[in-house]
Amino acid sequence: MTRETGRPPARTMHLSLKAGERVYINGAVVRVDRKVALELMNDATFLLEGHVLQAEEATTPLRQLYFAAQTILIAPAQAGPARALYARIEEGILAATTEPAIRDGLAAAHALVEAGRAFEALKLIRSLYPAEAAVLGPSAPLPNMPPAALVAPGRSGPRRRPPLRARPAPSSDKA
Repeated sequence: MTRETGRPPARTMHLSLKAGERVYINGAVVRVDRKVALELMNDATFLLEGHVLQAEEATTPLRQLYFAAQTILIAPAQAGPARALYARIEEGILAATTEPAIRDGLAAAHALVEAGRAFEALKLIRSLYPAEAAVLGPSAPLPNMPPAALVAPGRSGPRRRPPLRARPAPSSDKA
């Protein structure tokens, strides 16, 4: 623990990114043009592109909750409205379900969000997706393709690549 903050000292975090991959760091979107390793030397909030849920993929209550928590993490300027949205969605889910796994998971996720640990809350919310699917049944609306965060480890899903840009050919005129 440090005397100034009362928190454990910051650990360095190593991120390895492939060409064209993006990472969200403290609200900024960073895209790399080649394979690169980053070392975050201090406390930073970040989210890898593979864990980002697009708005159109937030088709169930827990995915909507995930989207709100994700917004808290990657868009600090929108954290206030995102927290209010998170609270409304959470309240709606709690009013609609008696499933203990979901209710307990939401309580734990709420505590993490309140403690400023949105990344851990995202992991916990993702772990509740199977319980939600069991409650909603087969007629529940699901995305046509799962977000990259839901693809099994070791399996590669479709990747978005930046468009290729033509470069002008070098001039052979030596005038």
